[in-house]
Amino acid sequence: MPLIAVAIGLSLVGSLGGLLIASCLLLLRGSFHQNLVPALISYAVGALLGVALLALLPEALSTLDAPAVFATLLAGILGFFMLEKLVIWRHCHTNDCDAHESSAPLILVGGAVHNFADGCIIGAAVLTSIPLGVSTALAVAAHQIPQEIGDFAILLGAGYSKRRALIANTLAATTGVIGALIIYGASEWMPVGLPYILAFAAGNFLYVAMADLIPGLHRGTIDVSAVRQVVLISAGIATVVAF
Repeated sequence: MPLIAVAIGLSLVGSLGGLLIASCLLLLRGSFHQNLVPALISYAVGALLGVALLALLPEALSTLDAPAVFATLLAGILGFFMLEKLVIWRHCHTNDCDAHESSAPLILVGGAVHNFADGCIIGAAVLTSIPLGVSTALAVAAHQIPQEIGDFAILLGAGYSKRRALIANTLAATTGVIGALIIYGASEWMPVGLPYILAFAAGNFLYVAMADLIPGLHRGTIDVSAVRQVVLISAGIATVVAF
């Protein structure tokens, strides 16, 4: 199979996979939905941390010196912090989210920018190796699920119908394919730039996991749920190791 087809396919898995699962979860009854979303967040934390620390960073370090890799990692963390501030890109996982006060179009713009960045990351991972592309796409899809649920809640609260909200989110998700195609089209300079993109992507994943997702897990009660969170985070890491 041509590498470009793999890049497009995995970018669709990362962007639309999370969206489709989130759409199905919205059809579930409230109690089941409320129990399942925190479990998905825990799994997403493990997948993101696993890809960043066990796949992307080691791959970058195999080519670049450590100072260059960690400087790029820091730039990735700061870059996505600024993206969140400037574009109001929020990872909402429940109906209680500050981003609900923002306009629906701005939420869609933020989602489109986020999906474009994820598509670039997946495209760069595929150019490195297909197994890395698969694990990266799965990590992207995992953290897209709770985010898409929050985005749906925002759009429905803004007066969108369920069908209109689904169409709008789907259009925003297609920017992931554009990102993957741009990276593939620039493959001639990828041997030089690829390690930097991977390190920058690791900063993205670490920021999302530690600034957006983990704080939400700490808001729950510290009892049996804490053990379940650790188990699901470990399952997310194990998924990355398996690839």
